[in-house]
Amino acid sequence: MHNTTIYKELRIIGFAGLLIIVLSSLIFWIYPDVNIQPTTYFPIAASIWFFCWWQTWRRADLNRSEKSSTAFPNLGWANNLTLLRGGLIALTGGFLFQSEPIGAATWLPGLLYSVAAILDRIDGFVARRSGRTSLLGSELDTLFDALGLLIAPLLAIQFGKLHWSFFAVSLAYYVFIFGIYWRHKHNRPTYSLLPSQLRRAFAGFQMGFVAVILLPIFPANATVLLGAAFMLPILIGFVVDWLVVSGRIDGTQTTTLTFFSELDAMSKYLFQPALRIIISTLIFFLIYVEDLLSPVSTVAIAVFATLILLGAGARIAALFLLMLCSYLMNEWHQPALLFTCSWLLLLGPGNYSLWRGDDAWVNRQDGT
Repeated sequence: MHNTTIYKELRIIGFAGLLIIVLSSLIFWIYPDVNIQPTTYFPIAASIWFFCWWQTWRRADLNRSEKSSTAFPNLGWANNLTLLRGGLIALTGGFLFQSEPIGAATWLPGLLYSVAAILDRIDGFVARRSGRTSLLGSELDTLFDALGLLIAPLLAIQFGKLHWSFFAVSLAYYVFIFGIYWRHKHNRPTYSLLPSQLRRAFAGFQMGFVAVILLPIFPANATVLLGAAFMLPILIGFVVDWLVVSGRIDGTQTTTLTFFSELDAMSKYLFQPALRIIISTLIFFLIYVEDLLSPVSTVAIAVFATLILLGAGARIAALFLLMLCSYLMNEWHQPALLFTCSWLLLLGPGNYSLWRGDDAWVNRQDGT
């Protein structure tokens, strides 16, 4: 039996979201100096919001912890936050296919999507803490993640913040899902993915990365390089996952599991610590050989490089170093540091680390 309360809630939420989009479009019409065309903004944002709302409506009966369990009496805070995330993605998408905003409005796309990215972490926390994890929330979370990672990179490409090739990362999810659908339709078997903490971390960092580079403070010459650095490991992950799902790599074989386990160990014992050494060495050359930086900048990057070398909050240090790299460095230093710091941020510091609290935070599920 359908829960009519949930459908009433969805009608109210749908109308409220549309009203916010109308008001936003009116503001852009009243203030034409921000260079946003309301006649373009409204239909795009409204269409994306309708898609989010309709996908929730048609799945409303999944608002239960398991298929066999009783439906929850209402949407709950977690699902409402997820829907808010969909609304923010719709407001972000309204900036597509028009000129870049001017003045204070240049901050809007990045800020809107940044809040959506933060909510991606919060809604799961709220669901687990309140005991309201649901099939609906799980499906919407995946759906809105993929939608946001389609719209936000498109916007970044439109603003010149990413190379067009980065769109392959956005398409990879949809190609992956279509591939599974095609195999089911043609009676081809599909297999379970191998367990991996990196999959979740990559998705989170990709979302955070695109949100940050949409902000006007980061120059395009650095963000394009960062896009290439983030794109490579994410696409490799999709390829490996497809090979497993399609059976080209047999994930049930002990030899396969052993191979990936050894590969993971090699990365943690060799590759990730090597990244820390490479970053520290690059900083050494930058400070003592090239002598390009001011005293304050020199001290700052020396501190971050030391933390990275010791593995003491290395992911946090790599993040700050990436921000400094965007402004302070040029020639061969910038691409080398951008790539190595990005990979350290994605993969983590590996073994021989003094403190890995930031590493644990990335990999944990908040609220459990």
